[in-house]
Amino acid sequence: MNYNEDRMKLVMNGALGRMGQRILALASEDPGIEIYAAVDHKSDCFGHDVGEIIGIGTLGVQLTDDLSQAVTNADVVIDFTWPDAILKTAEICSLEKIPLVIGTTGLEREQLDNFKQLISSIPCVMAPNMSIGVNLLFKLAGEVASILGEDYDVEIIETHHRFKKDAPSGTANHLAEIIANVLGRNIDEHAIYGRHGITGERTR
Repeated sequence: MNYNEDRMKLVMNGALGRMGQRILALASEDPGIEIYAAVDHKSDCFGHDVGEIIGIGTLGVQLTDDLSQAVTNADVVIDFTWPDAILKTAEICSLEKIPLVIGTTGLEREQLDNFKQLISSIPCVMAPNMSIGVNLLFKLAGEVASILGEDYDVEIIETHHRFKKDAPSGTANHLAEIIANVLGRNIDEHAIYGRHGITGERTR
């Protein structure tokens, strides 16, 4: 790993997704960040400038589908892709000793266990939600559950844009896990879902 004293070399995996595009736009405005590589799995635009593809102007970075090549000498990889892809991402980052930030949600229990093994030797941030407010909510939910105990029912209702592919969201799942742990319940046995798994985008 090569830490640049002046600018952090960022690899964006899932560059053409909604979050990937937003992160690239913000990173392009940050003088402390160099957009080092942009990776996506499926596109007709490989080899073209990723900034021009997503409409933020020329960045001098060509879109690629080869993460293993893209991470060479990078400082960090940010991944907003899909559950089946992040195990390969974790494997590559682990081999190259590249820190990893994961925003991908929708992992099954076995996938999550495998992921944790793969990233055990590298710095990794994995959060179902990057918002400070939501992470405060996680903490408060656990405290409230410990105070109210078994005398109250627990129901989590969420609304998302139609492009959301996994349900419940990683945020809702983590919130449920926190409350279940405090109450001493096995979420796999007690949870009842309206929608569950990678259900795909909804139509209008």
